[in-house]
Parts: sequence; structure tokens; C-alpha cells
Amino acid sequence: MPTWGFLTNHALVLLCIARDPGVRLRDIAESVGITERSAFGIVSDLVAAGYIVKEKGGRRNRYLVEAHLPVPESADRRLAIGDLLALLGGQSAGRPATAPSSSARQDDAT
Repeated sequence: MPTWGFLTNHALVLLCIARDPGVRLRDIAESVGITERSAFGIVSDLVAAGYIVKEKGGRRNRYLVEAHLPVPESADRRLAIGDLLALLGGQSAGRPATAPSSSARQDDAT
């Protein structure tokens, strides 16, 4: 098991939220391999920086990724968060990317 990775825990948490906007902190922590307290801290960092918006819905939180914001480390600030998430997770702005099935494409063509 490597002791390093290409992505920070903040990026991994953001990716978890983009995949499932209703994800629980417990599930984020398990997916990333961190404690629930660390997951809470990272989510708080992302909210404070404006990269995600947290909405309370009953007993659960839902998150909205601000996909239009620039990636902080991009050299020319042209790479948006949504572009990075699409590259890493095959989706855009927190919505799963789905390719139409071959039968759906055939139906569209007729």
C-alpha cells in the first residue's frame, strides 16, 4: 500500500460529494480512509472556501458542488472544479455521467 497519493484528502472528499450529494460523513470517512472528525473538518474547509454549499434537509445534509469555481492550484486558473471532477470521476458537477444505451441511441436515430 503506497504511503502517498496524487490527490489530497480534500480532493477525495470533494469527489465523494460530487458522486453522491447526499453522502453521510461516515461514508465519506470510510471511502477516503480518514476519521469522521477529519471528514467533518474537510467538509467545513470546503464550505468555508465556497467550493461546496451545505443544505440541511431534515436529519441529513445535501451538498452542492460549485463546479464553476477555479481549481486553486491550476497555473492559469482556467481549470474549473467541474472539469477536474469530470476528469477524475467521469461526471460533471456532481451529477453522474451516464452514456445512453445503444438501444436509446438507435431510438434517437430513427
